Amino acid sequence: MKITVAGLGPGDKDYILPLVVSALQEADVVIGYDYYFQFCEEYFKTTVKTIAMPLGKEEGRAEVAIEEAMKGQQVVVIGSGDASIYSMAAIVYEMVAKQEKDDIELETLPGVSAFLAAGSKLGAPLGHDFCCISLSDLMTPWQVIENRIRAAAKGDFVTSLYNPKSKKRYWQLGRLKKIFLEERHPNTPVAIIRQVTRSEEKITIQTLKDFDPDLVDMFSLVMIGNSQTIRYKDYLITPRGYLNRKPATGKEIQTESFKIVTKAIAHLPYPKEDKWAITRLIHTTGVVDDHMHYQASKGAIKEWHEYLKNGGIIVTDVTMVKAGITKAFTGKYGNQIVCCLNDEETLRLAEKEVLTRSQAGIRRAASLYPNALFVVGNAPTALFELTDQLREQEQFSPIGIIGVPVGFVNVLESKEQLSQVTDTHFVLLNGNRGGSNIAAAIVNAAFTLEEMGNYLTNDHNSK
Repeated sequence: MKITVAGLGPGDKDYILPLVVSALQEADVVIGYDYYFQFCEEYFKTTVKTIAMPLGKEEGRAEVAIEEAMKGQQVVVIGSGDASIYSMAAIVYEMVAKQEKDDIELETLPGVSAFLAAGSKLGAPLGHDFCCISLSDLMTPWQVIENRIRAAAKGDFVTSLYNPKSKKRYWQLGRLKKIFLEERHPNTPVAIIRQVTRSEEKITIQTLKDFDPDLVDMFSLVMIGNSQTIRYKDYLITPRGYLNRKPATGKEIQTESFKIVTKAIAHLPYPKEDKWAITRLIHTTGVVDDHMHYQASKGAIKEWHEYLKNGGIIVTDVTMVKAGITKAFTGKYGNQIVCCLNDEETLRLAEKEVLTRSQAGIRRAASLYPNALFVVGNAPTALFELTDQLREQEQFSPIGIIGVPVGFVNVLESKEQLSQVTDTHFVLLNGNRGGSNIAAAIVNAAFTLEEMGNYLTNDHNSK
């Protein structure tokens, strides 16, 4: 005793799979919706028993299938499309399981589903992630269906709609259109495929904004493209990404990362040069909200760009900052990077004046290179020293100070002192955040200011 649930495909006999034909030829009993028999009756043996039942009698068909199978018959339950997609497989298996008819052998034979047939007719709309949704609320609450519609729209799935409309269900498709327009561009392609593969087949392609639910009936399948779907002639194409693969090289990954960050901060009211510095900052930390801590004097990044292009000297508080500044940039422009932290004279000065090594190194550098760009990425005492030098030494006139020490002791105080400087350009990162990598990222931003045009547009928020 056996029940085979078989899909007949969308309608054309050429779409019936050979293994389904074999099952029909061997069947003792064939059960299904009366309309479907016209597509497969030529395969029945002369002794076959056919049991036709109208729409809405799915549970009845499953019950009769079990009764016939218990008589030792080979039973085939037919459905259109694929037997397991909105068809009879689920109810047959469910009822056999509930009745514990363990002696009945179960089998499902696949068929070409309507959305697959429609996809082939349209060319390549199913090239990326897709989903199917039935709009019939006869057995599924509309609220559940609407939640799935919203998920599909928000998730950017190519969406195929089964049971999109009937005489009594006419408003659901209009509601779906409203929901999709909240998430999709109005020009998103929409296809109405009626009687796919049958002699009455008709395909209409519209846009989402012009989509007319009145053109849809119970013999139609509707397919909505995703954000990438395009129309070419009478085809729909949803790219898989072969012509736009994920970045692979280090340069490609960096470029794509910059694009992601600049898009995320496009709305911020910063000058473009500061947006570029923020882009490199966020690229380093991975925290988009770090823009909230960024503070800079007006024109600092622009002035430093010109200074560095002309071979300007860079002084760092620690060697880690020096290591983070891209050598290709300093090599191109002939910049000298100075760090006095480990010099013997620095060690003697620190011991003599009871200073930290970072503080002593910056004091020496301030006297040796008074016009340099000073970059503090680690030690708040170094930043204290710089602000003290600005107040006490007239000959100390740096092109600017990057102050992003990190930690919990003296960090906030040192940054506050820098923020009150009025006669020297500065960039700082408020709060406890900071570090050598961030300091180097801001220097690298000043070096590469000309690159920002590849990522940043003249949006209205850029000043």
